[in-house]
Amino acid sequence: MRLLSASLLALLAAGAALPAAAQSAGEWTLAIGAHSVDPKSDNGSLADGTLPVSVDSSVRPTIAFEYFLRDNLGLEVLAALPFQHDIDIDGLGTVGSTKHLPPTVSLQYHFNQGGAVSPLLGLGVNYTKFFSEDTEGALAGSELELGDSWGLAAHAGLDFKVGERGAIRVDVRWMDIDSSVRLDGAKIGTVNIDPWVYGAAYVMTF
Repeated sequence: MRLLSASLLALLAAGAALPAAAQSAGEWTLAIGAHSVDPKSDNGSLADGTLPVSVDSSVRPTIAFEYFLRDNLGLEVLAALPFQHDIDIDGLGTVGSTKHLPPTVSLQYHFNQGGAVSPLLGLGVNYTKFFSEDTEGALAGSELELGDSWGLAAHAGLDFKVGERGAIRVDVRWMDIDSSVRLDGAKIGTVNIDPWVYGAAYVMTF
């Protein structure tokens, strides 16, 4: 996964030197696809550092709308069906699960619009809403609560032109997601999720 993100960013850097053909202001796109939310390997520890936590990956369908404020410059809103993650504690195994929705708003620039391959770079804000927390195993019967999160989000992608108004997009995002954790009402620490998000979508221009 890390190699994929590095390769994609290298392609984007090369694509930035290509001549740009304008995506007209006032146009908008709809992208329908699927993405994997892949939390970083070290998700922090709970209970004063005594309980190392890990959060697993999840794949779900996604949808994104983008409106072009200026030629090549768009404002994108990303949405998805709820992602679901198991929560593990080292030595105790799976102790719970949670669902989340990660709506993200990004301002992004598209290079070489109109070409066969069009890179994009974006930066924005992510809001993550956690809900439907369940407990099992060592925490069965306890009440688990994950707090909502605000953070920065970065986006990089490549659009491969298909026909006059369509494209296949492969992309990667990074999101700053940190959630405070409560167990039976008492705060026991923070989970640092900070995922890479990988995926592909079909993009239609209107």
